[in-house]
Amino acid sequence: MDMDIDMSKVTVFDHPLIQHKVSILRSVDTSSNQFRQLVEEITMLMCFESMRDLPLMDTEVTTPMCKTTTKVLAGVKLAVVPILRAGLGMVEGVLHLVPSARVGHIGLYRDHVTLEPHEYYCKLPKNIENRLVIVTDPMLATGGSACDAIKLIKERGGRHIKFMCIIAAPEGLKALTEKHPDVEVYCAHVDEKLNENGYILPGLGDAGDRIFGTK
Repeated sequence: MDMDIDMSKVTVFDHPLIQHKVSILRSVDTSSNQFRQLVEEITMLMCFESMRDLPLMDTEVTTPMCKTTTKVLAGVKLAVVPILRAGLGMVEGVLHLVPSARVGHIGLYRDHVTLEPHEYYCKLPKNIENRLVIVTDPMLATGGSACDAIKLIKERGGRHIKFMCIIAAPEGLKALTEKHPDVEVYCAHVDEKLNENGYILPGLGDAGDRIFGTK
């Protein structure tokens, strides 16, 4: 990764379980069913680590033995916003850990000639300005879709935003950190580069096609 990227807001997970699952995810021999399950598992592991900064408060609990003071989340409201369609594959991984999170959707498609994203759908939970928003997309390639999705959320009042992907290209990281330096980025691996068609190398192919079994 030889391009100048501000990594101060980027977390790349080196956990052995995550790296092991990413390796299986990449394989051309991994079925759609396995692929979906791995995306969900990797997301759950990443979500666990990315929530370390959630605020806590004291609460009193009565155990079978006595009363005690313990910790609970301090009223944090979460929203998961997948970038359609591949981002849907990561939603359940977040909801397993935070079942009370609300789910929004942002639809963007990429022009195969210009590689520019175009919006076709945006539906966000109410009170988005008061929520921690987790934007999900398995692949951060050029960064265009991620940047535009975050821009849409900010235009609707979103203020505290995290972006979570599995594979990132240096080009995408550079674009995202430059356009949205306030957004924390979490990824399982940073790959080598983009090819001439805007796909990540070595990557894992088209995440949407592999999640939903389409071509």
